[in-house]
Amino acid sequence: MTVKSRNNFFFDFDGVIKESMEIKSSAFESLFMPFGNTLARMVRKHHEKNGGMSRYEKLPLYLTWAGINYDQKIVKKYSYKFSLLVVQKVIESTWVPGVIDFLNKKKNGSSLFLITATPQSEIEKILTKLKIANIFKSVIGSPIKKTDAINSIMNKFLILPEDAVMFGDSYSDYIAAKNNQIKFVLRKTKINISLQNTLKCSMIDDFNSINFPI
Repeated sequence: MTVKSRNNFFFDFDGVIKESMEIKSSAFESLFMPFGNTLARMVRKHHEKNGGMSRYEKLPLYLTWAGINYDQKIVKKYSYKFSLLVVQKVIESTWVPGVIDFLNKKKNGSSLFLITATPQSEIEKILTKLKIANIFKSVIGSPIKKTDAINSIMNKFLILPEDAVMFGDSYSDYIAAKNNQIKFVLRKTKINISLQNTLKCSMIDDFNSINFPI
């Protein structure tokens, strides 16, 4: 039986387009190191288990663990510090193997969308610096949830679930795809081994290893 090719592609960013997960793990750990090694390691572990969760959700939790009575001003302060630690390093990080060729191959006959937990203004800056902003028909970052982002795009562009696929590397990516009834492909990393062992979905090592219809 011939499988119809899909024409709409949703991508997470960290761990799917750029090998930047380690950068952000180290940044969170460094940000909370002044509160002790134990807390810093706990922060890192939580971040790695919740890769698709916005920093605006993570930071209040981590500040609570650190015993800080925070308000929005303090959360924004820590978010700004985090941005200073990661943005340039993310820009300079390694591309996920094969992803640029895949994007260039699909951009003419298909619609590409970027869905990420990175703040909107930050991801736009990163994509512009990388010169790939124009590849994507729409880019949605936090504070919009990934499930809502996909749903909004599908409604706006009249996309049918069977004509879309999501590439992600976290459980939140999987749930966002599932909630919108679209195919999910897990990009395998060292951080998501537990997902590799539990999820029943298509998986790839990178974009050079795709050996099934997309």
